[in-house]
Amino acid sequence: MQSAELRSRAWVEVDLDALRANAETVCRAAGPGVGLLPMVKADAYGLGMAEIVRALAGSIAAERLAGFGVAAVAEGEALRAQGWPGRILVFSPTPPAEFERAADTDLTLCLSDLASVSRWASVAGGRGRMLPMHTEIDTGMGRAGFAWNRAAGWGGEVDRLAEGRLRWEGCYTHFHSADGPDLGPTHRQWERFRDAVSALPPDRGGSRRLLHVSNSAGALRCRFPGDLVRPGIFLYGGRVASEHPCPVVSVRARITLAREAAAGTSLGYGVTYVAQRPEQWGTLAIGYGDGLPRILGSAGGAALVHGRRVPIIGRISMDVAVVDLTDVAGAAAGDVATLIGRDGEEEITVEEVAERAGTISYEILTGLSPRLPRVYLSPSAPGG
Repeated sequence: MQSAELRSRAWVEVDLDALRANAETVCRAAGPGVGLLPMVKADAYGLGMAEIVRALAGSIAAERLAGFGVAAVAEGEALRAQGWPGRILVFSPTPPAEFERAADTDLTLCLSDLASVSRWASVAGGRGRMLPMHTEIDTGMGRAGFAWNRAAGWGGEVDRLAEGRLRWEGCYTHFHSADGPDLGPTHRQWERFRDAVSALPPDRGGSRRLLHVSNSAGALRCRFPGDLVRPGIFLYGGRVASEHPCPVVSVRARITLAREAAAGTSLGYGVTYVAQRPEQWGTLAIGYGDGLPRILGSAGGAALVHGRRVPIIGRISMDVAVVDLTDVAGAAAGDVATLIGRDGEEEITVEEVAERAGTISYEILTGLSPRLPRVYLSPSAPGG
């Protein structure tokens, strides 16, 4: 599909130069010798896993690239099918029915209980080759992982089950509050992880287990010892506490209809908006079916048209939203409205949209519908 066709209705722009710059920022923050394991789950936070992986593999940070993280076996299979030959970690607990598929695709499972370790070892035994695993240590997140304060017990049992069948490649934990104002809980989690690792049996085979604890916030705000960092939202332009990334995502839509509305004209389902004066309304080719939060129509949501901020009015429908163009001279059908991103000196960030919608930037990005084409920009490249 040609670029003009992609931009005929509504679309998502992804700035690959900004993505690469954010990866380099994480590398600098993590320090020398620390590997980069970007999280590309949920189709790279909604931006398109294939293009994101290709861009990161071709970046300055590529020499630090230690693999990619996904949440499900199907995502790992897709990444492998796209040609990535390196390490793929599956972080969420994997149903036993998918273990054979994981082995077929040479995925590294992250395991949280002895039953899963035993099952993975059985799969390895049936294939006559060692399979890799990482163990999650629960230091306070609570959703998965071996108990940090019982590491001596479960560690010995994992080691026994793994012998001759599994390669116990690494251990990790996940911070629950590294993006919060108080880093005390994060430091306590690190101390628990350190204590748990020290209680585990020695590594077999002469290779040291990889240790990793830091997500985007942990990598940028703390420098805990470790072999890998696992950045996610920061790569894709989401702020982490006071850390500001290069913006990666813009969401734009065409004005498909511009019309005059007399005073007293009602708008939308439930008639939540009535013109109080003669107004100029613009219908945008984007709605909640595209991932634009429905609540924005009543929560101060806005768009940018001709570099000016205009309010979203009335309830957002599945396929369209309406903005008040009264104060934008010359706005017409065919013009572009920006829902996330920059237009001139004005900008609407993904954090602003998330705050108005009562959610987080992760949900806004992953909620962008496949109906919106992704348009990949690389301004530094010839013709980009």
